[in-house]
Amino acid sequence: MIDAEKANYPIAFMCRLLRVPRSSFYAWAGRVETPTQARRRALAVEVTAEFEASRQTSGCRRITAALNRRGIECSVGLVAGMMRELGLAAVQPRAYKRTTLPGTAPQPAPDLIAREFTAPAPGQRLVSDITYLRTGEGWLYLATVIDLATRMVVGWQTAAHMRTALVTDALQMAIDAGHVTDGAIFHSDRGTQYTSAEFDAFTIKNGIRRSLGRTGVCWDNAAAESFFATLKNEMYYRQTFATRARARFAVAEYIEVFHNRRRLHSTLGYRTPFEALTDYRTAATVAA
Repeated sequence: MIDAEKANYPIAFMCRLLRVPRSSFYAWAGRVETPTQARRRALAVEVTAEFEASRQTSGCRRITAALNRRGIECSVGLVAGMMRELGLAAVQPRAYKRTTLPGTAPQPAPDLIAREFTAPAPGQRLVSDITYLRTGEGWLYLATVIDLATRMVVGWQTAAHMRTALVTDALQMAIDAGHVTDGAIFHSDRGTQYTSAEFDAFTIKNGIRRSLGRTGVCWDNAAAESFFATLKNEMYYRQTFATRARARFAVAEYIEVFHNRRRLHSTLGYRTPFEALTDYRTAATVAA
């Protein structure tokens, strides 16, 4: 304050008013910033910028990875300490509640994933699930299709109902965009939509192999459920939606703009899903 107002008031007067010894003020004014202090000050600006760019969702590891990608060398420990000093804390996840409704006459299918949530290339192994989003107009249901090679949400659909069309439309989106190869594995829980005769016929028609986890075992579809926990933690719980249309817009923006193209994923070596897809395609082109 004294330094900011020294052009308007005598320094001696302000020191007396604030009960600050003049010697202390002049010692402060004449201080020399060390290289370490200068680096920490500059890094604090970068850490804050990355935190805000991540929509306050990134912790110290993702922020460190993002800064290192930009050529700003720093360690996780340094960034963690700086975030504590700056009061920056990523949004915390809430408990995820399962919403699976088993079918009464399910179409059987084996578990072809067996909790191995990886894939040799995009389009070969996909996982899917459904979640509920509350709005002022009632529930909005969201179905997603995720590629295990890139963790990209390659297909999704929302509706005011939970009929099988919700999941076939999401899968059709992935097919139309060229994200599903012939003979691809499509893994889900045993919800009625995924075990219906209608969905079985749809997958047979499109050359897709169905895969089902065990009843009541959440770990058998952990990759799909993890995405919903992330979406709700980073977007849904932080706002309210008066209409289904507003919620759908927010879902589209989160998936297509943030999750697929901006959010760094630890399972991808701190790349975005779009970067992982691009890397696969580049490598395939070079190999050809």
